[in-house]
Amino acid sequence: MHDLSYLLVLVIGLLLAVTAVAGLARRFAMSYPIALVIFGLLCSLIPRVPRIPLPPSIVFLVILPPLLYIAAWQTSWREFKYNLVSISSLAVLLVFFTAFGVAFAAQWWLPGFDWRLGFLLGAVVSPTDAVAATSIARKVGMPQRIVDLLEGESLLNDATGLLALEFGVQMVVQGTTPSLARGVLEFAWLTFGGVLIGVAIGFVVTRLEPWVDDGPVEIALSLIIPYAAYLAADAVKASGVIAVVACGLLISRQSSRLFSPRVRLQSIAVWDALEFLLNGLVFVLIGLQLPHVLAGIHGRTKLSLLAYGLGFSAVLALLRMAWMYPAARVSWWVRTRFAGQVYQRPQANQVFVLGWTGMRGVVALAAAYSLPLTLSDGRAFPQRSFIIFLTFSLILVTLVFQGLSLPWLVRVLGLSTLDRSVCEEGEARHLLLQAAIAFLHDRKSSASNESEHHFYDDLLHQYEHKITEIDPCGPDGSVPNQRSSNLTMEGLLLDTIRREREELNLLRATGRIGDGVHRNLERELDLSESR
Repeated sequence: MHDLSYLLVLVIGLLLAVTAVAGLARRFAMSYPIALVIFGLLCSLIPRVPRIPLPPSIVFLVILPPLLYIAAWQTSWREFKYNLVSISSLAVLLVFFTAFGVAFAAQWWLPGFDWRLGFLLGAVVSPTDAVAATSIARKVGMPQRIVDLLEGESLLNDATGLLALEFGVQMVVQGTTPSLARGVLEFAWLTFGGVLIGVAIGFVVTRLEPWVDDGPVEIALSLIIPYAAYLAADAVKASGVIAVVACGLLISRQSSRLFSPRVRLQSIAVWDALEFLLNGLVFVLIGLQLPHVLAGIHGRTKLSLLAYGLGFSAVLALLRMAWMYPAARVSWWVRTRFAGQVYQRPQANQVFVLGWTGMRGVVALAAAYSLPLTLSDGRAFPQRSFIIFLTFSLILVTLVFQGLSLPWLVRVLGLSTLDRSVCEEGEARHLLLQAAIAFLHDRKSSASNESEHHFYDDLLHQYEHKITEIDPCGPDGSVPNQRSSNLTMEGLLLDTIRREREELNLLRATGRIGDGVHRNLERELDLSESR
């Protein structure tokens, strides 16, 4: 009982720290993953701070499935399909290029490493973390095409990295090298088996959802889905990562017809909070791992460890950059010549920033912790603690140094642009309002009396006013400055809603309405103000 109370207090303390640090990071316009990692790192240096382990089973079975699911849910299928060639280059080929590149460099540079251990180390650190990179990318206004590639890469490269890790462990533990044919077959089953499992579970869910229209039930079901997809795929030795991604993409595409507006609003709010808390805990726990990482290192000075950590991070950055430029040209050639896409040739500054955002996260650290303790003959696993240290160092360098430098780099390279999706959204709003106006005109022509005519005229006036408020994009794709009359109208609407809110609160305070009525009306005002 005492241990349970201690654990509960510890979790509550971590959650409070996550919310407080993330709030401060937002106030100072800093990406919250970077702030939380630094916070955890500083806390780990304080004497008598509890040492909190990060078991791989917790990461892979508890944390990873919902984060993958919500990432897939938020991914645009149109952009994912359009960029599939470039994403495959990053999520599949770059992973093995990294593993072989580290294998070549490690045997000459890292003491006690042969090419097998080097390949294993490269497989451990090959998966990138999308949360930090995309959160920073969106904040600094990075071009959407780069954000789309980063998100797509991180959705798929976990599966490829874990396959490479399996090969690396087999080579080190058993002393055997998998054949190319076996590797291709295993990768094919991991990929297509994961897709089949994810699509099958998504198909079942899309058939069950129309029978349920209850917010709590549907939210509970949505929390179960990623775990079901991950565990089902894992049971048949397919990729749980790809299964969750495929399931999330499928259900996301069908969500507009599956969920009622009320349920959709509720579920989005729950998933936003869950995503923030899970990501926040993960980044704090990464920083808190410093004592665990250093505890296993013996016979090396802190200065030499610092040199190895920085040097290894530099090697990984150079490997990613070395891949990016030729791969970008080949992907462009394949997409334009074979896929028939109209795709602009990647510019050098865009390729550089895409290479610079190869940030590592919790999946890499969990992969390092998951390495076995002994070999098949009972001897201790070679360099296990050093591999964990190098992985931890890479995570810190890429998250903190590259993450903090990314806004500056984007500005220097001239990549900080206005969000061009605003143009697409404005066009869509215009078409929606035109459809509504045409519908009202048709219905008005069949009105039976004068009162119905006035009713339709009132609605038409409202929709015609809305359509005049939409700002089209300029010829260069930029969004022109809003007219001062628009700003005045927006301010007037907000002031009116706030006056309604004051009156609503007064009605409750004087006892004229109950809390239930207050909540219903307050929600309507909240939706109006958010619009």
